Amino acid sequence: MATSLKPPGKEPSLFLRHFGGQVRILRERRGLTRDELGGLASCSGSLIGAIERGERIADPDFAVRLDTALVAEGLLASAGPALAAERYPPMFRDFALLEADCFSFSTYAPHAVPGLLKTESYAHALIGNRIPSLDDDETNGLVKARLDRQALLARTPKPVLTFAIEEAVLRRPFGGRVVLKEQLLHLLACSRLRHVSVQVMPIDCEEHAGTDGLLTLLETKDRRPLAYTEGQGGSTLISDRDQVSLLIQRYGAIRAQALTPRESARYIEQLVGAL
Repeated sequence: MATSLKPPGKEPSLFLRHFGGQVRILRERRGLTRDELGGLASCSGSLIGAIERGERIADPDFAVRLDTALVAEGLLASAGPALAAERYPPMFRDFALLEADCFSFSTYAPHAVPGLLKTESYAHALIGNRIPSLDDDETNGLVKARLDRQALLARTPKPVLTFAIEEAVLRRPFGGRVVLKEQLLHLLACSRLRHVSVQVMPIDCEEHAGTDGLLTLLETKDRRPLAYTEGQGGSTLISDRDQVSLLIQRYGAIRAQALTPRESARYIEQLVGAL
């Protein structure tokens, strides 16, 4: 079976139109109809047409199957990482590509559990609350994209992952108490991984360096530091070394003000016991 998703935007991106055009050119060169190519790639001809028009996103595995069926010698398969990033909103795509290969990843989460730690039920509840609302296909696509990012947790070599999460996030029952309890138990399980650190920023903390909102720091595989910030309807990927240095200092202060990882685990266990 082929796996494909609708693009998150209203119109296909330039990249999806280009990829689809490559599929069409290769198909026509081999004298295949869309139905014939669909038979070779285990999908329908209508899906091939949607991919050629940029209306559906082929996942990386499906791109490999298309590459094999069209004898493209890696041309289509090499687009796998970029195709995976296309599942995200435009403002997050560049960061998603860097995140997948990062050496280290750190985030301060003031509003919701970080994407790398979300359960499927929690992600569904969170995305389902968006305004304006999304249809089922869009919602399922975004949830799958969030969960696929979690491959970073099991990747080898292991990245260094640290998370600082507001206490209020751990009390807000997105999806209900059952969903929240499952999410808290998942946080505890993740926090026990040797390369993962989870800290809770208590509500009664009198000093707080994170009042400017969500902050994510990333060190690329070639040790280049980057920062990512996000607000209402927009985000910024920051590469300027002076700005990134300032944000690294700010994140360090947030972690110093938060509960230690051991204290945080005990606190989350208390929350689970109360549900």
